[in-house]
Amino acid sequence: MRSMLTTLVAALLAACGGKTTESNVTPPGDAQAPQTKVLDVGADVLQNKPPIEAINAYLDGFHFYNGNMKAQMEAHHYCTILNEDVIQCVIYDANTAGAKLMGVEYIISGKLFQTLPGREKSFWHSHAHEVKSGQLIAPGIPEVAEHALMKKLAGTYGKTWHTWHTDRKHGLPFGAPQLMMGFTADGQANPAMVADRDKRFNVSSAGKRKERADIPAPQIDPGADAWQKGMIYQIEDPSTKPPEGGGPAVMASGPRGR
Repeated sequence: MRSMLTTLVAALLAACGGKTTESNVTPPGDAQAPQTKVLDVGADVLQNKPPIEAINAYLDGFHFYNGNMKAQMEAHHYCTILNEDVIQCVIYDANTAGAKLMGVEYIISGKLFQTLPGREKSFWHSHAHEVKSGQLIAPGIPEVAEHALMKKLAGTYGKTWHTWHTDRKHGLPFGAPQLMMGFTADGQANPAMVADRDKRFNVSSAGKRKERADIPAPQIDPGADAWQKGMIYQIEDPSTKPPEGGGPAVMASGPRGR
């Protein structure tokens, strides 16, 4: 069962949203026909959608392509808290009705992460820096509730795949799914990207860093954030451009030097 804290946070998140962020791509295709609109309305009224209705948390943060830190983007997470140790999120490029579904992220507690085999751990990234830096936010909820949620997330790990690369202005989900990572130190995230997000949500990442100073910095499992050790796992994707300085932006599944 969820703890009282998790239930409270979930309820608050369900009731609150954030500032409008629009998608930056428009897929090809004809405008919705009147008949389709009628079907949509009917389906909305008549059909139950338990998995969608179970989404009760909204998080906003940033990702980068595993093997190419220069390719960074904002990610809007809509999450279901399955239990005290597992959260599943669908990720969009915006927070409006026209947002494009970019991918998914699975979040597990440090306790469960310890049970993973070594190779599996290398696909996951830690959340400690995202929380402590103030880059990860839960828009719209009271500060006390957000602080409690961030304290819970600080020791978790995420496994993220993006399937629609809207940051490359792809109008359709071209290319192979890509494994994403989270930032682990200051100076990695594009400051202009973070500042733009902060302005839209009327928040201060620097201010949140100070507010979260009391959140303990968890010891990060050495198996996570494997890219820092030059172990980059990625599905080969010819549409991905190499990072500046040469070298492949993506690599076949297996450890190689950066």
